[in-house]
Amino acid sequence: MTQAATPLEPTRSLARLFDGLLDADELVLDPVERRLASSDVYTSGVLADAVLRPRDRERLARAVGAAAAAGYALAPRGGGMSYTGGYVPERAGTLVVDTSRLDRIVEISAEDMYVTVEAGVTWKRLHEALKPLGLRLPFFGTFSGAQATVGGGLSNGALFFGTARYGTAADCVLALEVALADGTLLRTGQAGFRNVAKPFYRTYGPDLTGLFCHDCGVLGIKTQATFRLIRTPAHSGYASFIFTAPDFVEGMKAVGRALSEVARTGAAEEAYVFDPESTRKNLESHDLLKDAKTLASVVRQGSSLLKGLRDGVQLIAAGRDFVPADAFSLHVVCTGRTEAALEADMAAVREACERLGGREIANSIPKAVRAGLFPAPDGVLGPKGDRWAALNAKVAHSDAARIIEASAAALRPYQAEMQAKKVWMSHLLIAIGTNAFSFEPVFHWYDEWLPMHERMPAPEVLAKFDRPAADPAARELVERLRGVLVKLFSDLGASSNQIGKTYPYLQSLEPRTARFVGDLKRVLDPRGTMNPGGLGLR
Repeated sequence: MTQAATPLEPTRSLARLFDGLLDADELVLDPVERRLASSDVYTSGVLADAVLRPRDRERLARAVGAAAAAGYALAPRGGGMSYTGGYVPERAGTLVVDTSRLDRIVEISAEDMYVTVEAGVTWKRLHEALKPLGLRLPFFGTFSGAQATVGGGLSNGALFFGTARYGTAADCVLALEVALADGTLLRTGQAGFRNVAKPFYRTYGPDLTGLFCHDCGVLGIKTQATFRLIRTPAHSGYASFIFTAPDFVEGMKAVGRALSEVARTGAAEEAYVFDPESTRKNLESHDLLKDAKTLASVVRQGSSLLKGLRDGVQLIAAGRDFVPADAFSLHVVCTGRTEAALEADMAAVREACERLGGREIANSIPKAVRAGLFPAPDGVLGPKGDRWAALNAKVAHSDAARIIEASAAALRPYQAEMQAKKVWMSHLLIAIGTNAFSFEPVFHWYDEWLPMHERMPAPEVLAKFDRPAADPAARELVERLRGVLVKLFSDLGASSNQIGKTYPYLQSLEPRTARFVGDLKRVLDPRGTMNPGGLGLR
């Protein structure tokens, strides 16, 4: 790739560069804000020269064009919830383009069943805007959706709520508007037609919308998106199952088989697995009994007041010890237009889990997760103030056992060092549609907090923790172990969401495909200014 030129103008002249393009408050030079925007949940990069926070899509595009022409690199940032260096600058002369002020809900069409929003709208805000209308996105957000934005999610493969039935954010988007490096705005899907057209359809001709999904902003900066809508299902059901085995790996494989079978039924909207450490962490982070807001939400979610009250009572009765300490737990949410449809899906889930050795337990976890949609971003820290860093690999269901076994084998030689340096792990497994298995190992350790850890949690949350000291030895070990798993995932041919600057995407492609991606990048960004390092394009 063509390397962007080193900027000739120092930071103090940026105001002159953007004079007439941005208002004064849209160009942020404050070192504290620049440092925050140059870090994600896992790492800090080179300090950005400035942060651009435009409130207007056209001004953003013109500013991008001016900055690219002047030789600056541009790193797009949404809600900042990356843990793969997605927007973290790799070199001096980088401007972070913060899209969080592009927060308008442009159009909700209940008749044509689509919604158009600017890229800085959060998943939570969009969900709450649609809810009174009885409408919803099919996939409707990430667990971090109180902070995470639709633009960031489309750039990085957002998934969770609704994913087992409807896939990821990219599976539900109809059209995009993207600011290119030359300062122009490109529209895709039906929105890209010269005759005034409603953005109700995606694939008339080549799927240009898909080109910009999961691109980590290396092809352009998303400014607007249109999603298809569904009517909110009238009925919801929840189920949890535990799986135990004398060996940790065998336990994960057993629950993984059940997760894959639940996915294949197509009956669930969400299906996910916590390992024993994940269960402990989540129960410590979210007190299911003492959180009155969660209990009230459970009651409100009931299809009738009586059912809601009954669910609330069951949540309290389950307590916090309903999952055995050594068990893997599989949690499922089903929805339906009718009670009969819901019960049929719940029966299919129960049959699959029980046939494969699962035992049903109280459904407190999936019920509480749905009741407390989009919690505050306190979870950027662990329940004891620890840091965490996730990885993920997407494989076919038939390869699930293989990646579980291979990952355990790859990390086995490091167990003593992990114990000595107080590095531990948790695991999350997720079903994506009927066809994909998501394996997510997470590293935890104590270390000095980054700007994101200082900014995101509420002050009362931070006050509960003893601020950890820097631990470069543990940090180095985590980085090394991440490298071991990233290489393993590549060797196994796995895919990953939130590619960022962590996964060797370009290097994993066969040569002709890699050449095509490089050629596309050169056409759209000939100077190589858009998020250098993303997708492995440097």
